[in-house]
Order: sequence, then structure tokens, then C-alpha cells
Amino acid sequence: MGTSSEHFPVICRHASNMQGRDFVVGDLHGCVDALRYLLREIEFDAICDRLFSVGDLIDRGSQSEDAIALLDKPWFYSVLGNHEDALCQVAEGSMPRAWWYSIGGDWSDVLPDEQLRQYAQRLRRLPLARVIGEGARRFNVLHAEFFGDDAELDSGHFTERVRQQMLWGRELALGSADEARQRGLSTTYCGHTPMRQMGRIGSQVFIDTGAFALSGKLTITEALTPRAWSVSLDTALAEGAADMSLP
Repeated sequence: MGTSSEHFPVICRHASNMQGRDFVVGDLHGCVDALRYLLREIEFDAICDRLFSVGDLIDRGSQSEDAIALLDKPWFYSVLGNHEDALCQVAEGSMPRAWWYSIGGDWSDVLPDEQLRQYAQRLRRLPLARVIGEGARRFNVLHAEFFGDDAELDSGHFTERVRQQMLWGRELALGSADEARQRGLSTTYCGHTPMRQMGRIGSQVFIDTGAFALSGKLTITEALTPRAWSVSLDTALAEGAADMSLP
């Protein structure tokens, strides 16, 4: 684990995977059944493969608690998303429940306060970014966007404005930021802004394809390759995903 602050880890580092494959999955938003289907499709091997998540495990879909439970899997590595950050702020008393509910947090209405606090304690341990490998084999995973090079990311010294941009930013995705601001940044997988299909802008690969939406899909890509797989929740369920076991 890399640099950390009093409240949450900032950067986590991982060695290159020399035994298996590394995958990155887009915003789950409680669509765990779609993930079950895709893991079968890619023939995921829990012994040697790893799955990195760009965050937003929770809200909007129907399986938020199942998504949080993925953190127990030794092959699953997530970063903090803005929706996890919202849950934590509600549990900590710094955000009104109504605001979180307006972005999909209403699934928690039946949860005892103590359970919500336990989830918050768990989610606060998620880093803002993960750095995997070195040199040509390096890639980064974060939630929204980052402007700077690898050294600036590695430092973990972020102002509150930069932290908010890493969780909520959409300048690059919406075309209002200069891609040159990412010069020196390794391939960086992110989510947050739903796209019709996975695509690259500057150094960032946007992998959120709206899993929770009626016309959306969940996407997984094999890191540093062009290979990607997508499925809608309806298709996954029609194929029996609800009965598929997770690795």
C-alpha cells in the first residue's frame, strides 16, 4: 500500500500479474448478476487472475449489498467511487440522506444505522487510485479523472479540489479539458461518466457503459489489451446469471 492519510488510503500499488490476467470492470451500480455472467464469459480464474473495479459498486441497481460483499473476494480490488463516498458521508453525518437517495442511495432506507456505519468503515479503506505494474506494463485505475503525470499520481498529495475531481470530474469526458494535461500519465482506467461504449480520451480509458440503465451494459476489459466484453443485465438474467456462482 502506498501513501495514506488519516481518513483513507490514497494510493495502493500492485505488482504486475506474472501468473494470470488482469481485468478492469466498469461501474457496477448493484448489477452483480451482470458481473457473474461476464466472469463466466472470460473464463475468469480466481487462482491467478485479478479484477480491478473503477468504483461505484453501489446504488441504482438492486444488488448493492452483494456488490459490497465483493470486497471479501481475494481477487477483487476496487477504488473509491463518488457513490461510496456519498454513503460514507451520510454515515458520518456530513451529507443529508435525501441527497444520497436522489442519486440512488434509497436502497439503504431499510438498513439499520449500525449496518450503514459498518459499510462506511469498510468503504473508507478503499483508495482513490490503484497503480498496477511498472514501465510499459503499468496501468492506473481511478474513478473519474486525473490531470497530471504518473509521478504526481504516485505522490498521493492531492488538494481537496483534485480529490473531488478524481471522484466527480467529467471535464475530459465532456470535451472541456485539454488532453495534454495528462502527458506522462500511463493508461488509466476510469468510470463515472456513462459512455455508449468503452473508449479512450487522452490517457484515460472510459469503461462505464451504464450497467444500471435500460439501454446500458456492464463492460469488462483485459488490461492493456483491446479485448473487452459487455452484457446488459436483462441478457445476463435471461442466460441464468442469477444462478451462476462467483469465483
